[in-house]
Amino acid sequence: MPPKRQAEEQSKLTRIAVVNADRCKPRKCNLECHKCCPVVLQGKLCIEVNHQSTIAKISEELCIGCALCVKKCPYDAIRIINLPSNLEKDTVHRYGPNSFKLHRLPLPRPGQVLGLVGANGTGKSTALSILKGRIKPNLGRYKDEPGWDEVLKYFRGSEHQSYFQHLLDDKMRVLLKPQYVDKVPKTNNGEVDALLAKADERHMKDHFMDVLDLKNVANRTLDKLSGGELQRFTIGALCVQNARVYMFDEPSSYLDVRQRITAAQVIRSMLTETNYVVVVEHDLSVVDYMSDFVCVLYGVPGIYGVVTMPYGVREGINIFLDGFVPTENLRFRDESLTFHIADEIDEGVSKRRAMNEYPSMTKNLGTFSLSVDAGTFSDSEIVVLLGENGCGKTTFIRMLAGHVKPDNDAEVPKLSISYKPQKIAPKFQGTVRDLLQTKIYDMYCHPQFQTDVLKPLTIEELLDQEVQNLSGGQLQRVGICIALGTPANIYLIDEPSAYLDSDQRIIASRVIKRFILHSKRTAFVVEHDFIMATYLADKVIVYEGTPAVNCTAKTPCGLLEGMNKFLKSLNITFRRDPTNFRPRINKLDSVKDREQKALGNYFYMTEEVEAPKKAVAKAGNKEDSDDESTEVSHHKKKQQQHDDDSDDSDDGKKGKGKRNRKK
Repeated sequence: MPPKRQAEEQSKLTRIAVVNADRCKPRKCNLECHKCCPVVLQGKLCIEVNHQSTIAKISEELCIGCALCVKKCPYDAIRIINLPSNLEKDTVHRYGPNSFKLHRLPLPRPGQVLGLVGANGTGKSTALSILKGRIKPNLGRYKDEPGWDEVLKYFRGSEHQSYFQHLLDDKMRVLLKPQYVDKVPKTNNGEVDALLAKADERHMKDHFMDVLDLKNVANRTLDKLSGGELQRFTIGALCVQNARVYMFDEPSSYLDVRQRITAAQVIRSMLTETNYVVVVEHDLSVVDYMSDFVCVLYGVPGIYGVVTMPYGVREGINIFLDGFVPTENLRFRDESLTFHIADEIDEGVSKRRAMNEYPSMTKNLGTFSLSVDAGTFSDSEIVVLLGENGCGKTTFIRMLAGHVKPDNDAEVPKLSISYKPQKIAPKFQGTVRDLLQTKIYDMYCHPQFQTDVLKPLTIEELLDQEVQNLSGGQLQRVGICIALGTPANIYLIDEPSAYLDSDQRIIASRVIKRFILHSKRTAFVVEHDFIMATYLADKVIVYEGTPAVNCTAKTPCGLLEGMNKFLKSLNITFRRDPTNFRPRINKLDSVKDREQKALGNYFYMTEEVEAPKKAVAKAGNKEDSDDESTEVSHHKKKQQQHDDDSDDSDDGKKGKGKRNRKK
């Protein structure tokens, strides 16, 4: 590129320099960043650091973007990112020098649910804190912070201005459900019923306790509740209070599929013509079900985040999965994410597989009884266990591993097992590198394991961090890595999606699937994220019965058959998006919902379905008919294209016959 053109391109970019405070250690290094910087060698103070400093400071105005400091830093603490200069005027908040920067804000609308979708570390929690009034937006000026008058002037003419004006005038009460419900008992301990009665301002305590299934735990204290019970309690505690803005940060964590749908219905029930509802959620099926519109957040985690304009639910989620924002002509992901699933296993592959059998088993644990039907599983196969919380999924696996003996003295084949528990409590003292070398040294050094597992899960960036200081998502990735690295016949992975964002969930699914296929082992996966479960599953074990009372684990069956059984018990239907084939929940009693239930198809592998009956179509509402009409038209176009292709092939055959006759 000519120097003049290169200078023009550089002028269109703005630069962000971020220094990781946890990794930067000037007292231990040789100040490589300062010594190699060409701007410093010219006598300008671009990087300020010495052996007494706690962290290096980089001047973004003087930095030329050579990235030599990034390459030379021994602790990988520096990031230099070039951004389009038009984003600079959209800066809403920056925490300090060389720290995270947020561009734009999501815009909630009264009477509608706003869903926020994006990777961890791109500013979703920061945006919620600003909308709650906990953080005052400084417009990127962290040295001389602007006053509220200047902030309101910046948002002049937009709906944000009236929102913040109401917030400042104390005309708007904002409530936020925290992301980590595990920490709630540390600040508010007491019995569930008493705490909900104390917070009840709408006189609807009994209603929400009934809907969220909290009556069974009404007399328990919060520290005795499980993760799912705590999640339902925090949702109920928010819903019984009066407010203009309700914010829910990851409301589906620890909940099973039925409870997620119920939670989504409860959140939607909070809508009125005047109040706002904002939801941050990584389960894309739940976001799709509960939201009216979506804002996508993209960027580099921990460095910067950009909020897009609001989109319709389907369009917004598809933009996130595709990794391309058409309105900004910007690609933020190298490859798009699709969900092609093969229901039938190739016969040649199935013949080569080694089959294992397990007998019928029963187990009584106090008041709970579990019965397991006999079944088979094979190598290079993933079996997903589908059931509500308290159905005995973990008990079944522990019996299969020989850790728990069945009551009927059934002979279980002796198999070694590697187990990743649902909750990971770090007790190891040391770095992630020390932990991996202690637990899985051979696999940690194996090149194939590094390519298939370590690199996709981005474990390398965590190696020098203390295990005790890892976040929930980081612990989850390390836990999956250790579970897969432990030599075993069967891998039990309990809720691998917990604390992971949407991107990481899909990457983790691919890692698990590729590893099981290459190692020719079997995996049993407990997963409530429906998109992740359908992507992973080769076979499905469906649990039937009453949770915590009496349940039966059925024989493993195919994905389509198993999903139909499971969804029929929940009275939920799924369809597939024609663009990327992701599962989408049908609205209850919508056209598509009634049509699929009438045909007995609760879960579709493809979008090629029969046209809806006239009687059903007349009963549908506008929203459902609009959504379904796009998919029916898509099906018609495919059918027409297929007919055209077949016509062309027939014409080709006729022409060929004529030429032969002429000869």
